Amino acid sequence: MRENIKVVFMGTPDFAKCSLEKLVESGYNVIGVFTNPDKKSGRGMQLKYSAVKEYALSKNIDVYQPQKLRNNVEVIDILKKINPDVICVVAYGKILPKEILELPKLGCINVHGSLLPKYRGAAPMQWAIINGEENTGITTMFMDEGMDTGDMLLKEQISITDDDDFETIHDKLKNIGADLLIKTLDKVVDGSIIRVKQPQECTIAPMISKEMTKIDFSKTSREIFNFVRGLSPFPGTYIEDEKNNRYKIYKVKIVDKNKISNDITSINQKEGTIVKISKNELVISTKDGYINILQIQPQNSKKMDITSFLNGNKQLKVGDKFI
Repeated sequence: MRENIKVVFMGTPDFAKCSLEKLVESGYNVIGVFTNPDKKSGRGMQLKYSAVKEYALSKNIDVYQPQKLRNNVEVIDILKKINPDVICVVAYGKILPKEILELPKLGCINVHGSLLPKYRGAAPMQWAIINGEENTGITTMFMDEGMDTGDMLLKEQISITDDDDFETIHDKLKNIGADLLIKTLDKVVDGSIIRVKQPQECTIAPMISKEMTKIDFSKTSREIFNFVRGLSPFPGTYIEDEKNNRYKIYKVKIVDKNKISNDITSINQKEGTIVKISKNELVISTKDGYINILQIQPQNSKKMDITSFLNGNKQLKVGDKFI
């Protein structure tokens, strides 16, 4: 029975909280939660709990927040004392060392936001969108010492449409992941789970740094469209003009070249050049065409639609270039 299975849960953000909620609601005996240490945030730099910690405390579940797991005798002692049957890991942000992986008799189960072996690593959802994948999904797996290299257990696939961005895919997959974790755990407990070895061929989804978020107008319109939505709303992409003014970009649209009026053909079409400004259009040239900025955030201002931005910002003009 589920209530007889002692579970330790390891996770940090909202994506992980969804799985923890499902474990608790499904009747599994969650005896402890590991999450990242509290971080300072906001203007007052107040310590903020992770989404997982907030939920765990609301359910009176013991919470542990070690800075590290590797070579941490205290963590090993805690886990040996509470003696979990299984450890479930969802977006924890730390690699489990061998001594922890070998502790629970039913193993360590991970919920990963891609269709493994594609997109092993820290940012699988973002890279799937950026790379123009038509599908993504969730894979559950038994963990080993590698980065998302363990035996695959269950998968569920969804489509990525042009209306999706990182936020919509994240919200779809966090719910699918929570449900798939329960299905996986049930099969692990009753012994019916089937393990599938991962092939050596894989793709990697490295963590995305701020330095990687600048839009490159030498790419195609489709590549830029995918790049922007893959990083929206967080961390967002940005463009920079020749006066070093920086603008964060959250939404763009590919412009049909056949619908562009002939009056811009005389304008310098070099990549990154503004070729049209109207009431609701800020059209910029790309490698193979144009994109229209739909949602923008100037420095020291709030996010706004392009009409609101253009109403209050008259400094940009046709022929200006983003570098």
